[in-house]
Amino acid sequence: MTVTLSSRPRSPDRNHEAQGGISVEPASRAHRADQVLSAILVSLLAAGSVAGLFVDGLYRDPASVAAMFRGYDLVTIAIVVPSLAVTLLPALRRSARALFVRTGLLAYSVYHSAVYVFGTEFNDIFLIHVAVFSLSVITLSLTLARIDVSGVARRFPDRTPVRAIGGTLLFLAGTLAVFWSAPSLRFAFTGALPEEGSMLVVPIEITHLGWALDLSLLVPAYAAAGALLWRRAAWGYVLATVVLVAGVLQQVDYIAALLFQATAEIPGATGFDPIEPFITAIYLVGALVMLKGVCGPATQGMLADTRLIDPQVQPASSLLTGR
Repeated sequence: MTVTLSSRPRSPDRNHEAQGGISVEPASRAHRADQVLSAILVSLLAAGSVAGLFVDGLYRDPASVAAMFRGYDLVTIAIVVPSLAVTLLPALRRSARALFVRTGLLAYSVYHSAVYVFGTEFNDIFLIHVAVFSLSVITLSLTLARIDVSGVARRFPDRTPVRAIGGTLLFLAGTLAVFWSAPSLRFAFTGALPEEGSMLVVPIEITHLGWALDLSLLVPAYAAAGALLWRRAAWGYVLATVVLVAGVLQQVDYIAALLFQATAEIPGATGFDPIEPFITAIYLVGALVMLKGVCGPATQGMLADTRLIDPQVQPASSLLTGR
């Protein structure tokens, strides 16, 4: 059933017709809110990462953890901040790919900032980390709510290898679930604490936080995206693109953290994980394939701001049934 604000039909205006059935004014208001929140987020991410890199003693954590966070800070200031800022440029306001890259960056920021909020000792920029986390969650939610998911799915060509990408995401979800659950179950039955979950040298508390975030956020997201994309359901196209873009940056975070620990001469630090280039390539190829598939302006058949007032827009109840 299509919901309308009034029983009286809305008379289309010139702007409404010019956008192919998408009402411009409501979309503009939502877009401005998205832009403002994202711009604030860019500023806070930049401030936090610069402080982490250049303020001596800011991180009061063990040396290995402080080095890990400085590696994350370098990725933020060198890649995330400029990429997010570029997607906000007026020239890219109607770019579908820019919208998806921004959504992926926001998803990355949710996970990334959660590590700072819950994994660092109390420090001078704790409130910045909290603000980044909250803004990332809110802005990501608002951005996803604006996307006409069914319209997005129709943009992908039939030749898009959805089964291959969906299967890969299901494999990643299963791998993470098994690798992180098995040591947890062993602890439950034997009391033996889990060993390091990666080649990063970190205390067990950081290992626990990483596993908790992966099992509660990444595993369900990968599994849902993979299963829905395998079925060519509309939400699968959106979720798969978002988690793959975010996943690329999470792998770059890990690479940078390994290098920073080695540079800081942390005992036991190796500086390189031989399997990581292969894993990063999986995320990168998947993200590029999905971003290549979505095309056209973001304001035509992608934004759902007008779903409540435009009877021609497909209702939300049909979004999970496929293309």
